Amino acid sequence: MYREWTSSLPHVVAWRSVTPREGPASSRPRRILPDGCLDLIWQDGTVFVAGPDTTAQVTQPSPGSRFAALRFGAGTGPGVLGVPACELVDQRVPLDTLWPAAAVRAVAEALDPIGALTVAASRRWQDADRVMVALAGAARAGVPVGTVADRCGLSARQLQRRSNTAFGYGPKTLHRIFRLQRAVALARTGRPFALVSTEAGYADQAHLSREVRAMAGVPLGELLR
Repeated sequence: MYREWTSSLPHVVAWRSVTPREGPASSRPRRILPDGCLDLIWQDGTVFVAGPDTTAQVTQPSPGSRFAALRFGAGTGPGVLGVPACELVDQRVPLDTLWPAAAVRAVAEALDPIGALTVAASRRWQDADRVMVALAGAARAGVPVGTVADRCGLSARQLQRRSNTAFGYGPKTLHRIFRLQRAVALARTGRPFALVSTEAGYADQAHLSREVRAMAGVPLGELLR
């Protein structure tokens, strides 16, 4: 069971998940695609950070395992955690290596983990960098990186540096990640893959195939199954 909803914090999504105790879903690995975000996750009384991913993460939680989390979009996570996103890329980091042990313990032992995570994050909240919010929106829309830099009044090097801090990687990688997300969403509607490649912004179906394999680790057809 998985459910998500808009958090009271800007650009943040709250989510819960429970792994079934029996049945096919209880033993099926989960393939989590990169999404340009980082997550603050409570799992069965432990709390950790899932840094921004560049490739799919494959996990297999224990049957009955419970999750409660906040997903930080638009580059908002690093301000809360106190470290640049580029230090967390493709990593799962215990929160007590970043925050005081007492603060983490309060979240770990809370009866309402999402409420505790939200309170803890709000105490450390920093307003989103408007340029990074614009960058995320442009990348989702498939706007070229050069156009984004011009709109923001930044050089390509300046935009790269700020993007590394906020998202863990540069604008081109962020663009690729959101393009993959668009492609998968389109493919799930039943569109032919050739049409998906065009609508999602790939050069052709072969380009779509290469990018899905590189970032998801499996062909698109297998990913959908």
